[in-house]
Amino acid sequence: MDQTVAIITPAWNAQATIVTTVQSVLAQTHANWQLWLIADDGVDYETFLAQAGIRDPRIRYLSSGGIGRGASVTRNVALDQITAPYAAILDADDRLKPSKLELAIQALQDHAIVTTALDVMTEDFTHLRLVGQGADRILTPGTHKWVSLSMDSMLLWDRGRADGRYDPTMSNMTDLEFLAQLYRTAPVSLHLGTPLHDYIKRRTSMSNGKNVAVGMIASKTEILRRLQTGHYGLPAEEVDGLAAFLTISLQAEALYGAALAANPGLLFEDHLEPMLKLKRPTAEGRPLG
Repeated sequence: MDQTVAIITPAWNAQATIVTTVQSVLAQTHANWQLWLIADDGVDYETFLAQAGIRDPRIRYLSSGGIGRGASVTRNVALDQITAPYAAILDADDRLKPSKLELAIQALQDHAIVTTALDVMTEDFTHLRLVGQGADRILTPGTHKWVSLSMDSMLLWDRGRADGRYDPTMSNMTDLEFLAQLYRTAPVSLHLGTPLHDYIKRRTSMSNGKNVAVGMIASKTEILRRLQTGHYGLPAEEVDGLAAFLTISLQAEALYGAALAANPGLLFEDHLEPMLKLKRPTAEGRPLG
């Protein structure tokens, strides 16, 4: 059985981070992967990585077809070409823990969507906090974000059972919007509570840069609108669960500026989490087994 996983990595001004990111793929205990590295900045990353001593036939080099077209367009370029049965997302400044693909591919034998806990780090890989750690559990659209309250580009999926394309009209939250698409045909996901993905909080990134609140609020509001108008075709209880999370997250966005001013360096996750605990549902998925 083919267990190839296509790892999709858009690259825009990624020279400072891409070597470390690619090295984390090369170190995977599951060796049957393809890394689709898509330049969105005109950089010849094949030559750049070769100069760093990295040459591997499993790395495929593409172009987004322009400059600064955005991560969604860039990811879709690869999604339109890959033939591997499984796919995964890896941003050009994040890293995979060595066993991530091995454990996720095992899980994909029984589940169409797999997410993992995060190890949230600074740009110099200093640990900040974990997100979504704990027992492995089955999640649904309505329970997922109550467990994995931060970014969702750590996901892997079986393209034969769930697939989609990223929405280039949205400035932020495209990973959650994509996940909602996958849930259309795969009603549950498996969340691995072991932190297997290093999520780097970069000051200049789309989700962590200065003055991103406007884009975040607009995108969360749009996903909420789509949910409530039946865009994803999800059951009512699942819509209610995800909508409740987004409503609280929007409230947190409105208060974050003042909270950050009072507590410089405050992570949005640390700001949001106490608000979620006040409204936390009684069930956050079910334990595996």
